Amino acid sequence: MSRNRQSAHSRRWWTMSVLSLAQLMVLLDATVINIALPRAQTDLQFSSGNRQWIITAYALAFGSLLMLGGRLSDLWGRRTALYVGLAGFAVASAIGGFAHSFTTLVIARAIQGVFGALLAPAALATLTVTFTEPKERAKAFAMYGVIGGSGAAVGLLLGGALTQWASWRWCLFINLFFAAIALVGVAVFVEGGRSEHRARLDVLGTVLGSAGLFFVVFGFSHAVTSSWSSLATWGSLVIGVMLLALFVLWQQHSKDPLLPLRILANRTRAGSLVALLFTSMGLFAVFLLLAYYLEDTLGFSPLRTGVAFMPIVIAVSLSASFASARLLSMVGPRPLVPTGMLLAAMGMVLFTRLTPYSDYGGHVLPGLVVLGLGLGLIFAPAIASATAAIERRDVGAASAMVNTTQQIGGSVGTALLNTIAVTVAARAFVHSSGNATQAHQSATLHGYSVAFWWSAGFFAIGAVLTLFMLESGNPVYESELAPAS
Repeated sequence: MSRNRQSAHSRRWWTMSVLSLAQLMVLLDATVINIALPRAQTDLQFSSGNRQWIITAYALAFGSLLMLGGRLSDLWGRRTALYVGLAGFAVASAIGGFAHSFTTLVIARAIQGVFGALLAPAALATLTVTFTEPKERAKAFAMYGVIGGSGAAVGLLLGGALTQWASWRWCLFINLFFAAIALVGVAVFVEGGRSEHRARLDVLGTVLGSAGLFFVVFGFSHAVTSSWSSLATWGSLVIGVMLLALFVLWQQHSKDPLLPLRILANRTRAGSLVALLFTSMGLFAVFLLLAYYLEDTLGFSPLRTGVAFMPIVIAVSLSASFASARLLSMVGPRPLVPTGMLLAAMGMVLFTRLTPYSDYGGHVLPGLVVLGLGLGLIFAPAIASATAAIERRDVGAASAMVNTTQQIGGSVGTALLNTIAVTVAARAFVHSSGNATQAHQSATLHGYSVAFWWSAGFFAIGAVLTLFMLESGNPVYESELAPAS
């Protein structure tokens, strides 16, 4: 082993820390701003109808550009992609923090999404090529899985703390500290990793893929703020699906495809992506509906709500560390992921029993713990397996697929479960009698309960699909296929 190789080997866990911080920053911004929105709305004086655009602008840019970001990390080199992603994300966060108009804040959030779409695949791709030895890879992805499973909960806690103790603007300014530390870490610990295969950017594939994802994410986001019967909702979804179908057809003929379809041919990788899709769909019910329940029904403050979600972070950490990190390298993902999805489904079922008189310790906490234990068994094995057996030239594209799958799953879950909860609650309220306040509260909780059942169903379906799709044993790793030169 050369001196350079030994040096890189000794720095790998520092690299892991830097990448984890970068990924946490991207995930936090999907939820950290949520709690700050009411105060931002008061400060900047925009309407409640426009409030959703603060979230949607980030989701649209992030979701639609992930595949492009993944390919650029292959073409530019992962270190360059991390530099550009971190610096751009920090600048956009500063613009948002200093914003004195609604338009400026929305633009800043969109720019955050653009650079986040470059940063997230580059971070995962770097992790993939840094850890290739099975046992160490399992440990590294266990740590990464903790972030994936608990990032939204940490975002709620951080958003509540910053909004209550400082200002909503610090929900954006905090990224400057994260980015500064990560930039120094990238400079010291991360190697370049440019693809040795000279390829050009697939322009037509970029247009078709990005536009298709944009319309799909927009369609589901529009369903949340408008309705499923809206022409804009269905029109966007139909256009998005058509563009993505054309994208897949073009990728079969492109000399330098944006998404090489060969990376989807692996059965375990496909099963892992299915697991991430259904998990992202189901998680919406926890991080939004349960937050509503804690604040509106139990009367928790935003900060206390954030603290209330911390047990899921602990449970994910324990599950990923003591199960995924030790067992994945021995048994592979097949026993772990379906088990995790069944545990997550059980956690959701526990939430269906919540009432206006439920207490946190006896009714909310058990569900959070069971769900967290399940998520730890899902995220780490699924992400590790989805990026295993990948040639170095395709690592960025494969990493982008992981992030894209999660983003689409989140968009579907948000639109579908929110619609179910609202529709069921409205129907229950119409048929209720007695005190209007109590009837409204009872109807709302019934809507939550039905949505939790649907979420449990997502996890249960995912458990069955992954049981049949994932292969037994440990996947072949990238280093065995294409050793670094």
